[in-house]
Amino acid sequence: MEKLKKRWGLTSNWQVILIFIAFSINGSFATLIARPVTNFIGLNQETTNPWLFWPVRILLIFIIYQLTLPLSGFLVGQFKFFWNFEKKMIRRLGLGRFLKEN
Repeated sequence: MEKLKKRWGLTSNWQVILIFIAFSINGSFATLIARPVTNFIGLNQETTNPWLFWPVRILLIFIIYQLTLPLSGFLVGQFKFFWNFEKKMIRRLGLGRFLKEN
């Protein structure tokens, strides 16, 4: 855990545990929410070609995950960490121009 604390700039093991909890809860939440969203847009696993269904489903999970990750961080008291994590992810995706610079 010491490596993660140093890499992430954390001060306690408890923060690392809270961050792991937020990541796992958010992953489960994004997967859960993606099902009704795929149904809403008319994609059903039984009736849609798997070559279309799964890439769309994975893309939806990724988008939902990224949008709700700061909320999960807020709920466990680690919003600052997750907001910085999101900004880094946005920049890596080449969308940094949409972030307001300080």
